[in-house]
Amino acid sequence: MSLKSVVYCDVCTYPLDYCEFSGKLKRCKVWVQEKHPSLYSKYYDDAAVEETTSKLAASSIGDEREEKLEKDLKRLQSKQENREQRELAKKLSSKVIIRREARTKRKSMVAISGLEVFEIDMKKLAKTFASKFATGCSVSKNAEKKEEIVIQGDLADEVEAYIHKLLEEKGMKDVKVEKIDTKKKKKPTTNADGTPAEE
Repeated sequence: MSLKSVVYCDVCTYPLDYCEFSGKLKRCKVWVQEKHPSLYSKYYDDAAVEETTSKLAASSIGDEREEKLEKDLKRLQSKQENREQRELAKKLSSKVIIRREARTKRKSMVAISGLEVFEIDMKKLAKTFASKFATGCSVSKNAEKKEEIVIQGDLADEVEAYIHKLLEEKGMKDVKVEKIDTKKKKKPTTNADGTPAEE
């Protein structure tokens, strides 16, 4: 018993007998003619072409549908490209803010915000910081209801270097990383009579 080998079209991925139903017949023909000239005459000689054309006309799958499908595909691709360009522009115009806050006289903490735009897993990054810097680290919501990473200790410089490296790995080396120092406001001291004391 001999096995019959089936040739599959690279354009539509159907066996050559079924290319006519793919909606890509023109391109299928070109491919068959280039890659399998001996099979081209079998499938696409004049009689076969007439038969195929009548079948296509009867089944309403023809050149018009193929052209429409190609136009739709191009439109979808351009929409996708535009969306990707907008997302990239948004990422590049965003900035990461590293805020150092003094908690008491000697202790401070660092809050990092603005990373959510870059599709970075905040919880995973917080764990990385906790193990890398051997300190407490958590993810919380800031005043603007956006997630930020809070790290215990004065690690602003180390965190900034790590974030620059992380963004470079994602191909975003032009993103601005801004460091802000916020100091705790001292309570004004007053005299016994309630007047502000002189320092």
